[in-house]
Amino acid sequence: MAERGDSTLEGADRYLRAAGLRPTRGRVAVLDELSREVDDATAQAIHRRLAVRPKPVGLATVYRALHDLAAAGVIDALPHGGAETCYRLCGAGHHHHLVCSECHRVVELTDCRLGGWLARASAAEGFLVTDHTLEAVGLCASCRS
Repeated sequence: MAERGDSTLEGADRYLRAAGLRPTRGRVAVLDELSREVDDATAQAIHRRLAVRPKPVGLATVYRALHDLAAAGVIDALPHGGAETCYRLCGAGHHHHLVCSECHRVVELTDCRLGGWLARASAAEGFLVTDHTLEAVGLCASCRS
């Protein structure tokens, strides 16, 4: 289930259990829908997609499921500086994001070279960094042309 495009509900169930979450119908449906998303989606967009399914999922359930999934590290919450957070099922491991502000295309950057610089900069201020995230927002090549 961790792989994008694997939309089997049984896979979602196993994936949630491995992350220490009970596989409720709402969580499984939200994770299943996010596995189909190439880039990212808001809670409202996910709710619209789930509302047309044979067993629709309520908006409050979608928000709760997204919160739980993000808190467990199953999905990433991407604020993009906008009014509503976007969510994405990402690959495993430490990574950062390039996000197109026009079409919301998301690219994962897995080659992080910030650790050394961040350790030096934070040590100079007497600060101990325990984790970091980076989201760079701009325009993808398609939206620039």
